[in-house]
Amino acid sequence: MATATPSETVTALNDLAAYIESQLGQDVSDVVIVRDELSMRCRSSSVLRVLTFLRDDSQCHFKALMDLCGADYPQRDERFEVVYNLLSIRQNARVRLKVSTDENTPVPSATAVFSSAGWLEREAWDMYGIYFADHPDLRRLLTDYGFEGHPMRKDFPLTGYVEVRYDDAQKRVIYEPVKLTQDFRNFDFLSPWEGARAALPGDEKADTLPEGRG
Repeated sequence: MATATPSETVTALNDLAAYIESQLGQDVSDVVIVRDELSMRCRSSSVLRVLTFLRDDSQCHFKALMDLCGADYPQRDERFEVVYNLLSIRQNARVRLKVSTDENTPVPSATAVFSSAGWLEREAWDMYGIYFADHPDLRRLLTDYGFEGHPMRKDFPLTGYVEVRYDDAQKRVIYEPVKLTQDFRNFDFLSPWEGARAALPGDEKADTLPEGRG
């Protein structure tokens, strides 16, 4: 089977990008090709219409939702991005769709278009706090049910807020505030790449080895 050359791939993606823009009109923007993949943006209110078109249109056939994830840009008014990565076996192409939102504005759930979005949206909710409207079961996925906050947000502390351990006296799992000594808060230590200044145990033997050994 013949393999498409890079120039043929770029040409096909440019044709596909032009076709999508002509069909979706004002629904999509920033349609660009990055590293042989088509990338575009759309408004939250249009995301289901765009996803359905990309899945069902005869010139697209992006039938597989390979991934759905979140990203956090705290400096933006709409700090979160929801990123949909779609694959078309027929076109041998991928498309990346991005939707921006803030902490209070929900994004329509894509579960009605791609059933595989269910758990992926639960992960984005758990990690970032991105709410997906009309999701059939939007619960935490990776953290505990009593967990507070969303650990992939840029403003979430690296140490977390609480630590979990099993208490032998109470015979149950308990939550406690994170307690770190000041040494571990400052991190005033040499990195492994700088090396240790003190001699390691055994180094004193190096000067006593016969010539040609060691």
